[in-house]
Amino acid sequence: MQFEPITYELLEREAQCNVRYVEASFSPLDHVFRGLDYGEMLDAINRGIARARSRFNVLCNIRVDLVRNYGPERGMEVLDWIEDKGENIISVDIGGSEERFPPRPYAEVFRRAREMGLHTVAHAGEAAGPESIWEALRFLEVERIGHGVAAKDDLSLIEYLRSRGIGVEACPTSNVRTRVVPSLSEHPIRRFFEVGLKVSVNTDDPSMFWTDMNNEYLQLQEELDFKPHELFKLSLNAVESSFLQREDKDRIIKEFEEEFRCLEPERFK
Repeated sequence: MQFEPITYELLEREAQCNVRYVEASFSPLDHVFRGLDYGEMLDAINRGIARARSRFNVLCNIRVDLVRNYGPERGMEVLDWIEDKGENIISVDIGGSEERFPPRPYAEVFRRAREMGLHTVAHAGEAAGPESIWEALRFLEVERIGHGVAAKDDLSLIEYLRSRGIGVEACPTSNVRTRVVPSLSEHPIRRFFEVGLKVSVNTDDPSMFWTDMNNEYLQLQEELDFKPHELFKLSLNAVESSFLQREDKDRIIKEFEEEFRCLEPERFK
C-alpha cells in the first residue's frame, strides 16, 4: 500500500523545511469509496510516521477530514471507524464544498467527536463568508479555523477569534492559487497578525499547490514584509495552537527560542 511511502516522503520534505511537528490531513472516505480498507490505510500511514520520526525526528499526528459533501451520516460512520481503530488520530475536520454544505448539520458529529476526546477544526471562511465561520464556532465549537479568510470582513468575528485564542490556519499560497484572494500582497494574514489573532502559516496541500513551508515563509517576507521576528512569532503561534501535549509544546518552543536567539540575539537581551 502506497500510503506508507507517501507519508514518509511528506514528512521527509517537512523535515527539510525544519518543521518539527505535522498534523497531516487524511480523508478516509475518499479512499474507502474506491475500495480501500480504512484499517489497512491507517496502519500504512502510521508505519510511514514511525519511520520518519526515527529518521528525521519529526512528530506527526493525523487529522481526519470527514468531507462535508458526504453528509453527517457518513461523518458518524467515520467516527465509528476511529472509535474502533484510531491510533495517532488527534482531531477531525470538515473540508469539501463549503458553499453547498454549511457546518451546522455536523453539530452532533462534532459533539460526539469531542466526547471521544478528539480535537476539532473546520475549514471555514474560504469559499463562503463570515457566517460560515460563525456557524463553525457556534455549532461545531471548533478549536481552530482552517483558512478563515472571510473573517477580514467582520470586525466582531475578528475580536471573537482574538479574545478566545482560536487558531486560524492561514494558507496563503493555496488561497492565491484557488483565487480566494487576488494576490499574496492582499492576503489578510498580515492584518490578522497585527490585531493579535493566533494565526499560523500552513501549506494546505503541498503537492497540489506546489509549495512547502520554506516557500510560505519566504513569500510572506517578500510580499507582505514580514520580518524575521514576526515569522518567528507565527511559528510560536503554530506551536501554541497545535494539539500537542503541553510538555511537547514547551520543548519545541524552547528549541525555537534557542535557535532564534542565535540569529537575533538583540531581541533576547
